[in-house]
Amino acid sequence: MEPSDAEAVLKIYQEGIDTGQATFQTSAPSWDDWDKSHLQDLRFVATLNNQVAGWVALSPVSSRCVYAGVAEVSIYIGNSFRGQKIGFSLMQQIIEASEEAGYWTLQAGIFRENTASIALHHKCRFRTIGFREKVGEMNGVWRDTVLLERRSTVVGVK
Repeated sequence: MEPSDAEAVLKIYQEGIDTGQATFQTSAPSWDDWDKSHLQDLRFVATLNNQVAGWVALSPVSSRCVYAGVAEVSIYIGNSFRGQKIGFSLMQQIIEASEEAGYWTLQAGIFRENTASIALHHKCRFRTIGFREKVGEMNGVWRDTVLLERRSTVVGVK
């Protein structure tokens, strides 16, 4: 992902927001805010026909040193590119890159209704570890999130 991808990344993020199934966010942040909250070396875009089709990025889960190898994954695919296995390719890329960077756990919190995203994560060896019931209110409806994690088989293994 390059700074020149910013407009497309935020557009795809907004498309996800607009579904009502991707995040509690109501609008995409500024690029500066987005950029500051995601790890610089662990963010990728997928392109198709010279267009950004989707993106994946990691965010730190904590500033405490004990969690240095744990990150939260965010993945978004543009509306017109869904169903083309772009999400799987991006997920494979971020898993490999995160392990090369020393990350042993990737985690995600996904709305219970977002079955496509949950299925993608399961396909990529994330496991459901629980859920947070009525963790936030959105448009007058309390939403649950499914908690998933993927433990590396190469980093943090003894």
